[in-house]
Amino acid sequence: MFAEERQQLIVGLIATSGRASVTDLAERFSITTETVRRDLAALEVAGSVRRVHGGAVPPDRFSTTEESILERAIQRQPEKTRIAEAALALIPQGRSGSVLIDAGSTTEALAELLSARTAATAATTGAASHAGVELTVITHALPIAAKLSGEPGIALHLLGGKVRGLTQAAVGQSTVEAARRIRPDIAFIGTNGIHAAFGLSTPDPEEAAVKAAFVQSARRIVVLADSSKLDAETLVQFASLKDLDTLITDRKPSQGLADALADAGVEVVVA
Repeated sequence: MFAEERQQLIVGLIATSGRASVTDLAERFSITTETVRRDLAALEVAGSVRRVHGGAVPPDRFSTTEESILERAIQRQPEKTRIAEAALALIPQGRSGSVLIDAGSTTEALAELLSARTAATAATTGAASHAGVELTVITHALPIAAKLSGEPGIALHLLGGKVRGLTQAAVGQSTVEAARRIRPDIAFIGTNGIHAAFGLSTPDPEEAAVKAAFVQSARRIVVLADSSKLDAETLVQFASLKDLDTLITDRKPSQGLADALADAGVEVVVA
């Protein structure tokens, strides 16, 4: 294979996966890691990729890059649906309890599935028999609240604060303080990056503060992250891997991240 052809394939892989490591690329193309690094250097000069520690990411993937919730909602939909289905299985049916659902496109997919399941249960058993068993759902995200508002069997609690337009979620000191006063059974957390050394991160400091409060408040932390978030670092860390109980994703993590998750005692579910 000519170097130019291989480099085009590398660009495609990075664009699809969101990241590629030097070792993975060396194995995939049966070349040395030195050759991979030369390829990545050439591609970075051409503006096709951006090199990071251990590999490369798309050229527009900087630590402060963040798409709107509307843009993210239409990306990687099959993967996010599978992750949301696996997360839904962790919420018992027919029992009371409390869950917190963080802002994000994958967590929003979970809310949509939870809404559908609750409506189907009410239709089957009857609203009257279902009314005595309520699941408390806490969120700071307007799209998630809209999906769950009025559903029989769900007691919805919306945390207030300044609404950030990009994510349509409440942020700020009042949101953080409200999060610190609750103790939900399980929190489903979204993230922009999950990295072996840096942990979980997001580009915005206010979003990070709210997420950190959620992580510290809940009894069990389940992170929902499609594979484009794996091995990624964004500007602000809000949790370490040791803070997590479960990661649900759509692809097996890289060896380095998998080892770090295992060392931290994190259960990994590949949906």
